Amino acid sequence: MKDYAQYCPVALASSVIGERWTPLIIRELVLGARRFNEIDRGLPGISRSLLKQRLDHLERSGVVDRVVAPHGHEYHLTAAGRDLEGVVMALGEWAVHWMFSEPEPRQVDPVTLTWWMSRRVVAEALPAQRTVVQFDYTGAAPMRIWLVIERRETSVCTDPPGFEADLVLSTDPVALMRVFSGILSYAEARSSGAIDLVGPPRLVRDLPHWFAWSPFAPAVRDVLEGRAPTPSGP
Repeated sequence: MKDYAQYCPVALASSVIGERWTPLIIRELVLGARRFNEIDRGLPGISRSLLKQRLDHLERSGVVDRVVAPHGHEYHLTAAGRDLEGVVMALGEWAVHWMFSEPEPRQVDPVTLTWWMSRRVVAEALPAQRTVVQFDYTGAAPMRIWLVIERRETSVCTDPPGFEADLVLSTDPVALMRVFSGILSYAEARSSGAIDLVGPPRLVRDLPHWFAWSPFAPAVRDVLEGRAPTPSGP
């Protein structure tokens, strides 16, 4: 990326993180993505070649390190990259405060939403045994996705994982995004019928506690209740 030829900190920062997709790539890294495929999975719409270009640019700029891992390479934020966490969160909270709106179907990809949920699990709240949640997404393009939850690793499967489902959650993707983003509580969605969950009573009761939901949910709730935004974090 060409610089702006201006002696200005904002211009310098924009030359590093101002290109399309770059802030979202940093968001994925801040939220814990490390492998190329993990970053790609959280960014529907980006080509793999463009993602590689953007990661190379961030590496040259000292924001990420590409390190050797047991199964290929991983991308780790440097100290400079980790310092962008507050920038990314502030940017999202600014958008919540000034540009807040209801999610539209075109903005909610079921696979991506399930993937985001998989990264927001609360390890200490999970069942001791492996638990499989089957998501039956309704709407214009019905889809079935499985979330295989284990304390050490959580996987999103678009093909049957080979394990019986312990819970079956039926919902429209937009309805679940409203819960994930903080617009509606899980309890409100259940009582209204926007989410239906079937399975053993104990797992049905505990499921909402397995997820931290969106890191921007506190800011969304503040806006809905007319309060000044509460700083949040991943």
